[in-house]
Amino acid sequence: MPSVTHDDAPPLADLMPWSVAPLRLGRAWPTAPDPGSLRARWDALLKADGPDREALFEPTRARTLRTAVGQLPGRAGGTERLVRAEGPCAEPVRVLAAPFDERWLIPDHRLIDTARPELWRVADEHQVFVVETAGDDDPLLATAHLPLLRTGRVRPLHRRPGGGEPNLAPGLLDHLAARLGFRPGALDVLAWILAAGRPDLTVPLTGDAENWHRGVELGRRALWLMRRDGERPRLPGGRRPYVRAPLPARPATLTYDGDEETLHLDEGRISPVPAQAWEYEVAGVRVLEAWFAARTAPAAPGGLDAVRPPAWPQAWTSELLELITVLALLGGLRPLRAELTVTSPVTAAELRRAGVLPVPAASRRPASVLDHHEEGPEGQFALL
Repeated sequence: MPSVTHDDAPPLADLMPWSVAPLRLGRAWPTAPDPGSLRARWDALLKADGPDREALFEPTRARTLRTAVGQLPGRAGGTERLVRAEGPCAEPVRVLAAPFDERWLIPDHRLIDTARPELWRVADEHQVFVVETAGDDDPLLATAHLPLLRTGRVRPLHRRPGGGEPNLAPGLLDHLAARLGFRPGALDVLAWILAAGRPDLTVPLTGDAENWHRGVELGRRALWLMRRDGERPRLPGGRRPYVRAPLPARPATLTYDGDEETLHLDEGRISPVPAQAWEYEVAGVRVLEAWFAARTAPAAPGGLDAVRPPAWPQAWTSELLELITVLALLGGLRPLRAELTVTSPVTAAELRRAGVLPVPAASRRPASVLDHHEEGPEGQFALL
């Protein structure tokens, strides 16, 4: 059993028992900050023949041009071996490639060493993926997109498509309902976990309704900012970041002037940029610097990763402006989360006495979600 803190807070691994190891791509080129580059990379791969195609593909022990794999669940990627593949690129999908860094991925099983099909089967507009980060301030991130982070386990909120069957310890919602006087939903529990979760991945729970509402409100705000869906976030007081001087076609450096609250991309300028946004780190890495490096770091010549936009796209500027706002607002939530004090705790021992813990072994395994055929290698179908 995972270790708990001195106050016997239950581990996240017991509260959200089904988890999956991170995806492992095996090669960088099937991901990019823009979908157009991915289509161009695919075309370049298919135009190459023999040893040239193999070199561009970057084979590993898990994937070569002759590896036979089935289709990713819910995706239209081909299943013939890549050595003779033809046809268009599978439509790129949005993924969370790094903390707060949404990029694009070619959803083709032949390109991914370890794709975790069980995650693809439950990925839809209702799903929320929780990702362990190994960070002190943000031990957990939440995203609506499939996460590619290699930092820790991935825990879907729902075990089935369509938001069915919460990935929570059986009986947890009933026990919380008895303690709180009302029944919380799965999304409320997730919000509380985001607000109260600790770096050691334990989650103190409360039976105090007022305390619960306070934590859930904080967690829902963080969840909304992390998912970035719906209404666009805005800084208070009309402090909206703008491009004050045009960004160059190929910016190479990123610096920050704290006195002027200005972000410099070479001679380009964006302001106001609150210090909370610039200083925001996850697991010791400054988010804005990592986001910029992912779009500007030189690529090795001759490889598919070198196929990139010829100039900085306008879409990246829009994404950067929104990211600045999101990080500033999340930075403002950090001290509020640190001040959250749990009263009337619901301990792991209490959950064991109530029969909520230990969780059944089946809760740690994926649910059986298939009600249709999935295409296997070379177009063969099998019901799994």
